[in-house]
Amino acid sequence: MSEPAPPHRQPEENARHGRLTARPVAPVGPAAAGLLPLTDPQGGPLALLYAPEPVTERPYRLVVLLHGAGGEARQALDLMLPLADAHHLLLAAPQAAASSWDLIVEGFGVDVRRIDALLSLIFAAYPVRDVVLGGFSDGASYALSLGLTNGDLVAGVVAFSPGFAAPLVTHGQPRVFVSHGVDDRVLPVDVCSRRLVPRLHDLGYEVSYQEFPGGHEVHTDIREAAVTWLTSLPEPVP
Repeated sequence: MSEPAPPHRQPEENARHGRLTARPVAPVGPAAAGLLPLTDPQGGPLALLYAPEPVTERPYRLVVLLHGAGGEARQALDLMLPLADAHHLLLAAPQAAASSWDLIVEGFGVDVRRIDALLSLIFAAYPVRDVVLGGFSDGASYALSLGLTNGDLVAGVVAFSPGFAAPLVTHGQPRVFVSHGVDDRVLPVDVCSRRLVPRLHDLGYEVSYQEFPGGHEVHTDIREAAVTWLTSLPEPVP
């Protein structure tokens, strides 16, 4: 008799599915405070990092901030940089490998691996209590897609003016903050957040949603509201 066919197995989830493998560890330090540029193995820009003083055993909330299409890491970092010291936020702003994030260009892959490498570097150097993904425009769409994919790592997602969320797989239930200008002509609110937020609610995600008078931008009061929302996230379970 011939051997029975082996059971069908799903391929292991990896970067092509948007999965991140890095996890917080006991840092080996010492780590530097301030604004720090990080480079990839080829010497190109990988990310900008900002660590408030002092770097102690008190863990940071790590916020990974993603720029919009055609943008730069510094633009993403500036979304929360003025509030980082007061709230002990460790900010990391990666640079996309192309003009926008891999999911938007051709599917998950290169930027997932770059962000995973960035997280590994940060976890090895800094004490991290939890991880939040955030971004603006295409960066917000990518933060939502990557955050819902990796809710077993990501505690929350901050999406300023997103267009969509397109995870291939989902894990966990990260909390979500979304803001959108009612006069946005780049990503109109009617076909973006006003459709996206109810869908997230239907899927069981806890979403805080704020609309504001304005266009494709992030007002100071919206940034402050997002950081206030961050402080309401529950403490991670040890």
